[in-house]
Amino acid sequence: MRASLVVLFRLFGYQKWFDYEAQVLIPYISNGPLLWMYPVFGARGASWVLGVSKWSFALLLFLGFWHKRLRIFGALGSCAAFIGTVTIIPFMPDGWAASAGGFPGMTGNVPFLMKDVVLFPHRSTFSSRTSQESQHRPRRPSSSWPVRTGG
Repeated sequence: MRASLVVLFRLFGYQKWFDYEAQVLIPYISNGPLLWMYPVFGARGASWVLGVSKWSFALLLFLGFWHKRLRIFGALGSCAAFIGTVTIIPFMPDGWAASAGGFPGMTGNVPFLMKDVVLFPHRSTFSSRTSQESQHRPRRPSSSWPVRTGG
């Protein structure tokens, strides 16, 4: 699961470096709680900030294979990214099909955003499961030298 998140964050972060992606992000950012990013960074700068954050989360998750603390920071960052994306959903104009009675008839950009609704529980379930497994793992003796008894 962690490796797939590394790949996802790398790919989605890569797109953020290009102008076409900055233009694609306008309806997402301008209709949600991240609206403050445009006055502060501009459209291109907001895209770069998102790209840097996604690549940072990917790097932390990748390094987490060897360093537990980095894995925790990567998991927290990915959860923040998923929550940030999910908070955009209620604000998307024309996101719910009126012909289907509104919710849950998704249209437009909402189906793309729903991927994070699925990824977030998997991320939190995976991190809690691995911490529980590490607690139940048998411990090795602190010394690798054989212990001699008697004389």
